[in-house]
Amino acid sequence: MDPLSEIIALLRPNAAISKPITARGCWSIRYRAHEAPGFTLILAGQAWVTFEGSAPLRLAQGDFLLMPATPAFSLGSEPGLVGPLLEPGSDAVRHGEPQGEPDFLALGGSFSFERANAPLRLALLPGQIFIPAAQGVTGRLGRMIDLLAEECRSSHPGKDLIVRRMLEVLLVEALRWAGGDHSTDPAGLLAGLRDPSLARALTAMHADIRADWTVARLAGIAGMSRSAFSAKFGSVVGCAPIEYLIDWRMAVARDALVRGGQSLDRIAEDIGYGSASAFSTAFRKRIGCPPGSFARACSGEPPIS
Repeated sequence: MDPLSEIIALLRPNAAISKPITARGCWSIRYRAHEAPGFTLILAGQAWVTFEGSAPLRLAQGDFLLMPATPAFSLGSEPGLVGPLLEPGSDAVRHGEPQGEPDFLALGGSFSFERANAPLRLALLPGQIFIPAAQGVTGRLGRMIDLLAEECRSSHPGKDLIVRRMLEVLLVEALRWAGGDHSTDPAGLLAGLRDPSLARALTAMHADIRADWTVARLAGIAGMSRSAFSAKFGSVVGCAPIEYLIDWRMAVARDALVRGGQSLDRIAEDIGYGSASAFSTAFRKRIGCPPGSFARACSGEPPIS
């Protein structure tokens, strides 16, 4: 698999909460900050979302907004309105006038990720992904949004399952979305994969995690000098090449430990360490505890949401 697919596979995203949000007239609500990755898809009408410390953002039909960690925010029919403070929930909600056809309809909720590798979420996602309908509606993403909106309005058997799966596909598509101006993207894997030379090096590391990679060898794959490659990788991806490799090895190891059924010798071999002892030493240094302690701490815990 390619690097993005491998990381998403470890995260095992799931649309934990998906609920319709309707409103009519003049309305506003507020939510506290929470760790869960939140999303909003506008199906009809418009609203204004205001994140703490930021200017109001207009959301219109077809717009998609994804946040890896949800800051405190308000949502309303107009900017500047102060509404009640609500707690996130899974039930459908109605705001504003209780009677009459709603003039605003959205699908909102949150994703959950595998707890052991939840830190990958913040490394992978930028602070916010906002895809206006004007930029996404003519491509694949727009067609997915149209299909999701159609399913949300239907009453077909299996609707809830289809909506959840389509949301998961929409998450992946949003991550790899290539539209818009990425010149101000934060450092991270997505930025690295958009750079052709760095993408070759990243793909090579993911294709053979066990290899004895060196900066010089990776620089050759990228078609750059060693110094130029190191500087560019650090600037675009946000860490040194070998640091990235170690982090990825530890992510694969954490996933194997959580799943269980593999010996430390096997895990060590799979991720490029010569022995279980060498792997355990590296794991303790990186994660802060021995592999066995990590596995026991994670056993039976639900995914973080």
